[in-house]
Amino acid sequence: MDVKTAFLNGDLEEDVYMEQPEGFISKGDENKVCKLEKSIYGLKQASRQWNLKFHESITMMGFMQNSSEPCVYVRKIHDKVVILTLYVDDILLAGNDVDMLDEVKQWLFKTFEMKDLGEASYILGIKIERDRVNRKLSLSQENYIDTLLEKFHMVDCLSGRIPYNNLRSLSQKDCPKNDQETLDPKLYPYASAVGSLMYLMICTRPDIAFAVGMVSRFQSNPGKMHWMAIQWIFRYLKRTKGLKLTYHGSTDLKLHGFSDSDYQGCLDSRKSTSGFVFMLCGGAIVWKSKKQECVAQSTMEAEYVALNAAAKEAIFLKQFLAELQIVECVQKPIPIFCDNNSAIAISKDPRCHSRAKHIEGRYHYIRDMIKKKKVIVQKVSSKQNLADPFTKGLSSGLFETHVLGMGLC
Repeated sequence: MDVKTAFLNGDLEEDVYMEQPEGFISKGDENKVCKLEKSIYGLKQASRQWNLKFHESITMMGFMQNSSEPCVYVRKIHDKVVILTLYVDDILLAGNDVDMLDEVKQWLFKTFEMKDLGEASYILGIKIERDRVNRKLSLSQENYIDTLLEKFHMVDCLSGRIPYNNLRSLSQKDCPKNDQETLDPKLYPYASAVGSLMYLMICTRPDIAFAVGMVSRFQSNPGKMHWMAIQWIFRYLKRTKGLKLTYHGSTDLKLHGFSDSDYQGCLDSRKSTSGFVFMLCGGAIVWKSKKQECVAQSTMEAEYVALNAAAKEAIFLKQFLAELQIVECVQKPIPIFCDNNSAIAISKDPRCHSRAKHIEGRYHYIRDMIKKKKVIVQKVSSKQNLADPFTKGLSSGLFETHVLGMGLC
């Protein structure tokens, strides 16, 4: 659903004046200004006032705002539930009762000037497909990838098996040393390419998270090797543009996550890269690949720091899903799988170890969450750790196995 002229609904909290608009100047009062009664487009507070107005209106109907994600609202009456998500003036509705959904839609039509766009098929460039017979829902961005390939002149490129060349690590040594080596941004739109790829990675393509994270580290001074790494990603996307992030319907919803880290993989700072992914209904729902802020002294420490990052995300998901009141498994500890025995042991053991006594206190958050039974850390083999491709380049066979495991098919 779409709210027409949404920003005109906001109520102003301040006195705001404007010049009389061209074509509507009152004769004899040419030197006077208009005092606004309502918000209009162009005001710096227009979007904020619209959001406050919508929140005030929707909560009057019995919707509760999710404290972890303010743009998500839920209304539950007994076993009937409707979830509403708001993005500026676009609204998505989901629920398990048609009559309750119709009631909400009719109320929205009475409260705001609305346009019903029917069953959601595209939102923010993301294609939504449903297979109701097999109880599957998938998200994809094939059209967006085609647009990128054309924009960056990669339509006729050769297809690639993996998004990152695991035989050639990027570093600052590949950056231009003088003006002659500096890339012309008109010929090599590096920052634009990174930003475009990052949107794709955030929305539906966890498989390119590590590769995009690597090339994003060199935006201030990219060299030809860095640009070739971006082209490598595009070649992979050309072959896999039809991949869909797929979720399977199930009454037994089980949230679980995977955590991993490389060891001092950054050639410039010797910092490690953390990675995690959380799964629900057979597909990835949140993921991250990020260079750590400290230089780990051992593989155990690198994995422990990565576990801490995963634990923080697990607590966010636990709180978010608990308020939706439809995923009962969040009442239990969230399993996080890790492939490092030493990191698992130290996360469960609060004693001071000679190899870990220097670790900053903030990274011991994982211990507190285990003690409070918010999360539970379990062992998984490296070959079955879905977080592995978020920390390093992998061989094509292992990489494709993990991609399929994340629900991309």
